[in-house]
Amino acid sequence: MPTLRRRTVLAGTAAAAALTALPLPTAHAAEPEPQAYRWRNAVIGGTGFVTGVLFHPTVPGLAYARTDIGGAYRWDARAAHWTPLTDQLGWDDWNLLGVEALAVDPAHPDRLYLALGTYSQSWAGNGAVLRSEDRGATWTRTDLTVKLGANEDGRGMGERLLVDPRDSDTLWLGTRHDGLLRSTDRGATWAAADGFPATPSASGQGVSLLVAAGRVLYAGWADGDGGASAVSLYRTADGATWEAVPGLPTGAFAKVPVRAAYDRHARELYVTYADAPGPNGQSDGSVHKLAVATGRWTDVTPVAPGDGDTFGYGGVAVDARRPGTVVVSTNNRWSAVDTLYRTTDGGRTWTSLKDSAVFDVSETPFLKWGGDRPKFGWWIQAVAVDPYDAKHIVYGTGATLYGTRDLVHWSPRTRGLEETSVLHLVSPPVGEAHLLSGSGDIGVLYHERLTASPSRGMATNPVFGSATGLAQAAGRPAYVVRTGWGDHGNGAYSNDGGRTWAPFAAQPSLAHDAPGPIAANADGSVLLWSFVHGDGTKYPAHRSDDNGASWTEIPSFPKGATPVADPADPTLFYAYDTDTGTLQASTDSGRTFTVRAGGLPAGDSQFQLVAAPGRTGDLWLSVKWSGLYRSTDGGAAFTKVASCRAAHTLGFGKAAPGAGYPAIYLVGATDSGTAVHRSDDEAGTWVRINDDRHQWGWTGQAVTGDPRVYGRVYLATNGRGIQYGDLVR
Repeated sequence: MPTLRRRTVLAGTAAAAALTALPLPTAHAAEPEPQAYRWRNAVIGGTGFVTGVLFHPTVPGLAYARTDIGGAYRWDARAAHWTPLTDQLGWDDWNLLGVEALAVDPAHPDRLYLALGTYSQSWAGNGAVLRSEDRGATWTRTDLTVKLGANEDGRGMGERLLVDPRDSDTLWLGTRHDGLLRSTDRGATWAAADGFPATPSASGQGVSLLVAAGRVLYAGWADGDGGASAVSLYRTADGATWEAVPGLPTGAFAKVPVRAAYDRHARELYVTYADAPGPNGQSDGSVHKLAVATGRWTDVTPVAPGDGDTFGYGGVAVDARRPGTVVVSTNNRWSAVDTLYRTTDGGRTWTSLKDSAVFDVSETPFLKWGGDRPKFGWWIQAVAVDPYDAKHIVYGTGATLYGTRDLVHWSPRTRGLEETSVLHLVSPPVGEAHLLSGSGDIGVLYHERLTASPSRGMATNPVFGSATGLAQAAGRPAYVVRTGWGDHGNGAYSNDGGRTWAPFAAQPSLAHDAPGPIAANADGSVLLWSFVHGDGTKYPAHRSDDNGASWTEIPSFPKGATPVADPADPTLFYAYDTDTGTLQASTDSGRTFTVRAGGLPAGDSQFQLVAAPGRTGDLWLSVKWSGLYRSTDGGAAFTKVASCRAAHTLGFGKAAPGAGYPAIYLVGATDSGTAVHRSDDEAGTWVRINDDRHQWGWTGQAVTGDPRVYGRVYLATNGRGIQYGDLVR
């Protein structure tokens, strides 16, 4: 499965030189009270990479999960539901929605710690640590002076954050490029750990894991070369003096320590290894255990890779009550498919749980991936065994979290956990479904209900990994088209509002490597398909007037632009050329385009042009921090909207009672910070409709109102799925 979309929209705010504690959330001083809205997820279920799962060792039923771009969650055992814990992180903190590591305190069950930071590149902000005294209901924040990388290679390693079992006030944080950090005041301040001997590199993984074996701490080191003298594990008995663990396994299998778990009854530490950090790129791996009392290492690898069956090992978890009972996962095993291995005799013999597994994915049908049966999983680096129920095992994949209570029957454990990176939203004016969506990794979905995962799962014929375009003919809403990255075609159409699909009979050659956005004119008789490669290279758009049976290049169309159809006149199309800051239009059904207006903001490919429904030539242009522009004459002239300081994405919904113009929904800034707004008077005034508890990081991809329900809005997030809000009356 491809990785979730990387966002580079904002560089974030650099952290202060000193590490200081700041409360969350931070309200804007001039922020007006938001209008009362009820916000919920449109249910899909999972869909992203669950990188860590942790049962609390002393509280039955308490567990936490972390994701690479979608925040952290707490399990509510009574409701059998995950509660999101980081939705309060706002636009300026978009880089903190990736959770690098989490930690609990066995001696203080209400304490929870999160290490946040999605990217470690120069354009991303520094990381932060959140600490809670009430299981994540409220937080205190410390900004770090280093970067973390929760959506980079190695994001399934860990945990990299640990509460010292000898002193609850002491925490340890392993970083990728800045060594080992230590806090002696429960995460309020951090400094480099004295005595840690490893030297980090700018390109390695650094400290890959931290684990306590009794009162001794172990740190995995992933910057070694795997040679005979390489060190992949360090330990300390006093928190001050660190030493390399002797007798470590060497060679290709021992290059990268991925995960570790301690069997306190047998006094054995289990470590999984791979020849790359993962989740991709692994071809070798092993499992070793260390008898901590004697220092003796034993190779307990269930199955050695080889003969075309290449993979690494990822997750590891021990039974807290039964010595020698351990579960490990393979990772990046594409030929024989990944599995969990379980042993009850300390690794002398293993059983593959995949061989007897019976799956029920009726709650999240997309997991069939367009076929009849779900996969056991891939990208399995998070595995956990309930300390109060040895047969209760959960494991994360690149798309979901699976669980079992009897080692045989498995089903998703994702109620409330939504990590989709959403790219496109359409709310039809008629029909069964109020929402169609296009996303990264799971293509296009038909949401016949908002409270349950779409019963048809991913749109098939063909199946897309990620959607690049989704459009509906305004005057013929039963006709919908979609484009994306597919194995058997890159474009499809529907004549029943998106319930069922058929591939275009033909597609331009560019579609295979650079499928981009698509538009259908008002009556569905003409399609325009634009093409943009993943590296940013732009190509000429193509036109079809026979439902995709044939395509013709449009030389005058601005390369890489998003085509926009006029919702009332089928002969009109528009395109905004972000390279030149010009609005171009076609009056001959997309055959030719000419410039109508120039001198507009340029240079950002994420500027968005939207046509108001039911009207000809009523165009709205969101140009991020340059504001919002409107044209009522088909793009011949634009006027800047004075009420809006910044506009990132805009959409329309049902008009307010007595109003003659559709409600406008905006992700942008009016009088204060970036938020979700609604206007009922053509952008004359705005009201904020989200609040400080519901912000979801970066939300600049798509927003649309419901044309049938006044006040309802659908919002695309980059990692927290589809949020929809209803006006509280």
